Amino acid sequence: MIEDIVKKTLLFDFYGQLLTDKQKYIVEMYYGDDLSLSEISEQIGISRQGVYDTLKRAEATLEEYEDRLKLVEKFLMHRTILSDIIRMLDEIIKEDHDSIEVIKNKLKKIKIFIEKLD
Repeated sequence: MIEDIVKKTLLFDFYGQLLTDKQKYIVEMYYGDDLSLSEISEQIGISRQGVYDTLKRAEATLEEYEDRLKLVEKFLMHRTILSDIIRMLDEIIKEDHDSIEVIKNKLKKIKIFIEKLD
C-alpha cells in the first residue's frame, strides 16, 4: 500500500504537469493533502464518484506516461546505482589496502556502475 502511494507520488512528481488542472488539483488533494474522496468532492463541488473517476483517469494517464517514457524507472535505477557507488567508495576510504591493485579493481567496478547511468 505504502509502496503504491510512493509510486503514484513519484509519477505525479515527474508527469503531474501534463495532467489537466482539475486532475492535478484532485491528485494533490488526495495524495498530498491526504483528503478523502468525500472531502475533495465537498471542496470542489462535484460528486464523490466524479472525484473518483477523475482520480482514476489521472492515475491511468500518469501510468501511460511512465510506460512510454520510463523516467521514474530510470530515476530509481540511477538512485540505486549511485548508492552502490557511494558504498564502494566508502569501502575504499575505510579499508586498509596492501595493494594498489585492490583499489584499482574496486575503481573498475565503480566505473562500470557509472557507465550504466547513461
